[in-house]
Amino acid sequence: MFSSIRSIINLSISEEGINCINAFSKTYMPEKENLETRKPIPVEAIKKVQSLCRDYDDDLRWLIALLSDSGMRLGEGVGLLKSDINLDCEIPHIKLTPHPWRRLKTKSSQRIVPLVNESLWACKRILEHNNDSIYAFPRYTSMDKCNANSASAALNKWIKEKLTDDYVIHGFRHSFRDRLRAVECPSEIIDQLGGWRLKSVGEGYGKGYELSLLSKWLLEI
Repeated sequence: MFSSIRSIINLSISEEGINCINAFSKTYMPEKENLETRKPIPVEAIKKVQSLCRDYDDDLRWLIALLSDSGMRLGEGVGLLKSDINLDCEIPHIKLTPHPWRRLKTKSSQRIVPLVNESLWACKRILEHNNDSIYAFPRYTSMDKCNANSASAALNKWIKEKLTDDYVIHGFRHSFRDRLRAVECPSEIIDQLGGWRLKSVGEGYGKGYELSLLSKWLLEI
């Protein structure tokens, strides 16, 4: 948060014409030693989990399958409306936008996500499941909140039981990037697919890559 604090105080000093030094200007937070990183889930393990998801065929497994082949963040998936899912079109996709119960992490997070393979299967099951809720995952989402933490605890417990303690739900997102690298997908397309923050001003110019091209790269993996 220190970078945000520095910027806020710098702006306030400038706008108000205050003659002082920003006390946070030289704040430095060293990286923690021996910091554990989330491990990407190997492709073989992803296939195993995806197969189990089809066997269990319930809302928790639909969520895992959705994330496994879309690269979406857990909160992005949990907070979906059914109307965000578009299957009656040439290229099935999710229109990922902010909602009052679930904001998006960055501006780049607002995007179109093509649906292929297991993510497409999961969305079909979500829409086929006839309940009166407008939410894709009403177990965790309401007008008041999106409880991604509860979803994370339940999904991680199941994944650890089926694989090992080394893997968590966020590992699918790490693997998503690795899988796209493996087929030599351009980094700009990877960033757009995953909603990662743009690395340069130039990447923000134009409207981005077309849905057909994004879908093509997802089908490659």
